[in-house]
Amino acid sequence: MPERYVEIIWPDGEQETCYSPSSVIEQYLISGQRYRLPEFLAIANKSLSAASERVRKKYGYACSSAMDQLKKINNKATQYKEADDLYVVVVRIR
Repeated sequence: MPERYVEIIWPDGEQETCYSPSSVIEQYLISGQRYRLPEFLAIANKSLSAASERVRKKYGYACSSAMDQLKKINNKATQYKEADDLYVVVVRIR
């Protein structure tokens, strides 16, 4: 599987590199795009679940790293109160 790393900037300016076990993430997120936080969370959930499912189809088991990354993203997002007015920027996908 061609893994990808997604560099993002959270609404508070914190930068983070997120892991995807599959290039399928590129079908969901665009480098240089900014997403409202709720939209980003929905996309992260859908894309990392799809990436994990790709691993399951190829190797017979889900990708725990993808699910760990999704949990980390969702935990970080809970610190923001006014989520509709906040954005996450996808700096690049590598």
